Formats: sequence, C-alpha cells, structure tokens
Amino acid sequence: MTDSRNINQIVDHLFRHESGKMVSVLSRLLGLQNLETAQDIVQDTLLQAMNTWSYNSIPENPSGWLYRVAKNKAIDFLRRQKKFKEITPHYSYLLQSEYTLTSTVNNLFLENEIQDSQLRMMFACSHPAITEESQIALTLKTLCGLNPGEIAKAFLTNEETINKRIYRAKEKIKSEEIELSVPQGKELPQRLDVVLKSLYLLFNEGYNSSHPDLLIRDDLCQEAMRLAYILTTNTTTNFPKTNALLSLMCFQASRLQSRLDDKGNIILLKYQDRSKWYKPLIERGAIYLELASETDDISPYHIEAAIASLHAVAPTFDKTDWRSIYDLYESLYKLQPAPVVALNKAIASAYATSKENALEQLLKIKGLENYYLYHTSVGELYFELQNKKNGKKILRNSFASHHFKTGATAIKR
Repeated sequence: MTDSRNINQIVDHLFRHESGKMVSVLSRLLGLQNLETAQDIVQDTLLQAMNTWSYNSIPENPSGWLYRVAKNKAIDFLRRQKKFKEITPHYSYLLQSEYTLTSTVNNLFLENEIQDSQLRMMFACSHPAITEESQIALTLKTLCGLNPGEIAKAFLTNEETINKRIYRAKEKIKSEEIELSVPQGKELPQRLDVVLKSLYLLFNEGYNSSHPDLLIRDDLCQEAMRLAYILTTNTTTNFPKTNALLSLMCFQASRLQSRLDDKGNIILLKYQDRSKWYKPLIERGAIYLELASETDDISPYHIEAAIASLHAVAPTFDKTDWRSIYDLYESLYKLQPAPVVALNKAIASAYATSKENALEQLLKIKGLENYYLYHTSVGELYFELQNKKNGKKILRNSFASHHFKTGATAIKR
C-alpha cells in the first residue's frame, strides 16, 4: 500500500494544477449552467485517485489518468441525461452518436483546447452581470483551486463572505445564462482587468501564503504565471498591461529560491543570496516589460514591474535605486491609493529619504489595523530609531494578532 501522506500531497498538487483545466473543459462540454456538475465530476475524480492510488501504485502519468477518469465520468453523465440540446447545444449534434461522443470529449482535452477552455472560463467568471468581488472570488475558486480561506486572506475578509460571493456568482451564471466565450470590442478591456486582478491575487497568495505551514507556495505562483502566459499568447488578450503583469511575476518569481532558509523561515531581501536569483526569469521579465512599454496607457502592473526590475538589477541591497523606487510608489499611489500601497511607499522612504519620514508616513495610514505586516514595519522602525519601548509593544501586538510568522516588511520580501 502506498504511503497515504504521499498520495495526499500528490493529489493536492494535481488539484492545483489540473482542476481548473478539467473544470473549464467540462464546463465547455456540459455548458456553464452545469458548472457545479463539472466541479463535482472533478472532485469525484480526485477522490477516486486518492482511493485507487492508495491501494495501487501511482500511475506514470497522473495527469493523464485524471483526464481519462474525468472524461469517462462526463460521458456517463451525458449518457444518463440524454438531453444534449438542453445541456450543451454547441456540441449536441456530436454527442448523440456513440461514435462521435467519445472522440468529441477526447478532442476537448487536447492541450490547445484546454488552453482555449481556460481562456473562455477566465472571461466567463468576469462577466459584468457578476459583481467584481464575486468575479474574482469565482475565478480564484474555479480556475485556480484556492479554497475560501485562502481567497478570504487575499481580500482581507472572512470565509463566510467569500462563500456568499461565490454562491451569488453561480446564481448569476444561471439566471443570466452566461456562456463560455471571450468578449469582443469595448467590453474586452474591462473584463480583462478583472482577469488580471485575479491572477495578481493568485500569485500573491503563492508569494506570501496564508497556509499555516507554507510561507511560499511555488505551485500557485507557477499557475498564475501559466495563466498569464496564455493571455499573452492570444492576440485578443495580449495587451501591454498583460505583459506588464507577467513581467512583474517573472521578476518576483526569480527570487523564490532565495527567500527561505534551511528551516523554512523567510529571509529578508536585504540578506538574500542574490547569486540564487534565477537570471533567466529576470531576463524574461525584462523582455515582457519592454513589450509592455509599447503604450501610453500605464497600468499599476507597469509601475510594480518597474519597481521589481530595479530590485532585480541592483547588485546589493544598499546599492538599490531607492529614490526611483520611492518615486514609482508615489506614482502607483496616485493610480491606486490603497493602504497597502501607502505601506510600501512609506517603507521605501526609509531608504530613499529617512526613517523618521517613513515612520511619520506609516502612522498616518488607516485601514491596516489588523494587518500584521503594518505593525511589524512600525515596530521595526521604532527599534531602528532607538525607541525600543514602543517597538517592543507594537511587535508584541503583531505576534498576538498573527502568530508572527515572518517578521518581514512588504517591500523587504
């Protein structure tokens, strides 16, 4: 019998990488109105994998095994229902014959069709009939395999709120009869913004994980980059801001191997071994940033990618161009006056101007009272300014509120 812990790890990994693909393809086959059926089939497939692989050996091609089982379950569902025109009008004429049923399902699981299905699903989840917050929650759940707790962390809210958002989104899909399709014309840019924001949040969850045992989750970062890459390879969605987001991801991902020590603790940017930064990803990030610059419409992703590029090319922490980074955060804050942006801007000012100025900026920020990195940053500056009494008090509060798992500021990561 195979080690059940190893099986659980493999299935969890496959869930992250394959569930979004299978749900997208099955929703395209069964119709988006049957999204929950598609999700149930994928869930049953993963449970079958856990049970079967526990008593037998793990197959040489686990993903292929999952696809085969999911296809068979979908075919069984279609055979039982026999309402092809109601379930999937686009494919009904191909599904009524046993000869074409299996081949049609098999063809939808080809690599190029999987990518097309995921592209369609990204835009279906961002339909304007669904509120933006529900759009992003549905995308992260359906395409990216995040659970409600992880999504709640990205939104700085609770699981109950996220579950309600996802439920409302699914109800809208049914009531508005939303289909899997890529929008055209004026509708596309706004829908794309929601898709990009979802991928941005997915990457951030991997980069600064809410998982209690994993501070970094490479699989989520890779999945976000893979989906962003799909957008850049499609002429309809290959906008400058799409390249800017992928550029940002490349620069950030290049540092992943240097961010943890042997005991799994976060290493601050100041102390990271820069020889471990993955140069090919930095070079790739520079290429996408160059492609992104072919526009006068600058997005927040452009600015964040530019900031990340300055960190990536700096020979040392002390020789980083902090003045330019601070100026870029000033520009970002004008575009996106969010508390977290203000936090990063204040931290950058500690190196660009003075720690006193940074502390003054931090103490003016509202809306981060429950965010541990904010208290960590304030406490750290108090210590560096020799006000250890206040520093200890604030850091104690940070410990209490978040179990203090990192001790790193947002920009220092």
